[in-house]
Amino acid sequence: MARWRAPAQWLDRDGSPGPLLQACLTAATAAPSVHNTQPWLFDLHGDSVDVSADPDRQLGVIDLTGREQLISVGAALFNLRAQLLARGWLPVQALWPAAGRDGPAGRIAPGMPVPAPRAAKAFAWAIPRRHSNRGPFRDAALPDNVVTALVRAARAEGAVLRFADPETRAGLFGLVHTAERRWADDPAYRHELGRWTGQRPGRRDGIPAAAVGPRVAGTAVPLRDLGLARGAAGCVAGDPAGDSAGEPARAVARFEADPAVAVLYTGDGPYEWLRAGQALQRVLLTATVWGVAATLMTQPLEIPSLRDLIADPATGRAAQAIIRFGYPLQPAVASPRRPWREVLRTA
Repeated sequence: MARWRAPAQWLDRDGSPGPLLQACLTAATAAPSVHNTQPWLFDLHGDSVDVSADPDRQLGVIDLTGREQLISVGAALFNLRAQLLARGWLPVQALWPAAGRDGPAGRIAPGMPVPAPRAAKAFAWAIPRRHSNRGPFRDAALPDNVVTALVRAARAEGAVLRFADPETRAGLFGLVHTAERRWADDPAYRHELGRWTGQRPGRRDGIPAAAVGPRVAGTAVPLRDLGLARGAAGCVAGDPAGDSAGEPARAVARFEADPAVAVLYTGDGPYEWLRAGQALQRVLLTATVWGVAATLMTQPLEIPSLRDLIADPATGRAAQAIIRFGYPLQPAVASPRRPWREVLRTA
């Protein structure tokens, strides 16, 4: 990595994070992560910061390989890059192919000062405003220029974002339904889901009840049923009330009839998972800038036999995310975040 003198606001005189680094770490902790596990740790090395996957936050049921965890870490790395560039410093990045197992997955350092590009400023604006929206969207198609912007955002990070035509979308939704049924019948899955959707005072991770969203009327949009085990890891799948004892049943809503759905493709393996996370976050932030909401539907990507069926027919690349886009009827509820001090390790 190129070596430059770190900006004066990178570290305070006592070696603790200065205003610039604090802003970058805060941006990184706003990245999306599976079940809002926030599976990242940060280590300072003078003029650089390492980002590692937290092994204690890997989901042992749906993410045995750590793929989704490294995608989440990649998204945090992108936020670090975007915030640094928006504040006028060229981000210098290193990724390690054997990422995330026994050491850091990536490193970001401030390089030379540069004029902040408009795109970086827009991403920095979008970072705290991007939230997964699990509610219904308007029955309105995405304009061609928005679709083009999202496709180009993925391409800028070495990924392919392919929007599904109605026939392909029907096949994708069939696989999502199949995966959702399999997971709902798995007690270990319900236990794991309950761990990350359960409520407790002062909790700063997981998915709060207010962010779970309504139930889908019919089968039009097969979102993950996050209310399946909310607050009760042993909840029985298929319960018509669906939520834990003492909590009101969720509302049922009609979702859009013609949802916009795309699949994000990259190569496969730890290095590519990190790149996929950066591509995914660039796409999600681009959507936020355009006023477009997004929801991830990754259930079939967590089952190898189903994931293999979603490989890119044109390139053979692996599917890393299935994303629903649209214009929301209601703003998304923000999930809680751990402060940067909680995820920063000190020597």
